Amino acid sequence: MNIEQSKLNTRPLKFVMWVFIVSIIMMFAGLTSGYIVRKAEGNWLQFTLPNIFLYTTIIIMASSVSLHWAYLSARKLNFAAQKLGLWITLVLGILFLLGQWLAWEKLIEMEIFLVGNPSGSFLYVISGLHGLHILAGLCFIINCLVGAYKNTPQVKNIFQMELTSIFWHFVDILWIYLYVFLLLNH
Repeated sequence: MNIEQSKLNTRPLKFVMWVFIVSIIMMFAGLTSGYIVRKAEGNWLQFTLPNIFLYTTIIIMASSVSLHWAYLSARKLNFAAQKLGLWITLVLGILFLLGQWLAWEKLIEMEIFLVGNPSGSFLYVISGLHGLHILAGLCFIINCLVGAYKNTPQVKNIFQMELTSIFWHFVDILWIYLYVFLLLNH
């Protein structure tokens, strides 16, 4: 199979990725719309978001930078830098999840629980679902790392890096949207 045939076979997978992303957008659009509608009904607990959410936002933004560096390194055939960038992204992704867990612990200290007031429920559900998508992104990153260490053919390596980058940058942008939404609506 030549390079042109390999490129042709990747188009359906990219399309599936974009369909998956659109479905995620629809899910979070529904959640944020439901949040606004439910908030207008009253019985809404007002509270300040824990500062850890800001720190996790910075972490996830830094992870997008490191993943982009890994992608550019792969394109330049600098596989050592690609691996390093992927490792950094993996660690930052794990730190993001740990930070979200700490934010949940802080919410519990503030007596904001999953069950009880809808404002807390929405916050847990929104951040928890996003965390599941981060876990999916970490699986993509691990797959790229495995491929990088196995010396995967460059066409496949770049394709894996492209899919991973699309998804990871998407969950990064999604979290920024969700964080700003939560800040403005709390």
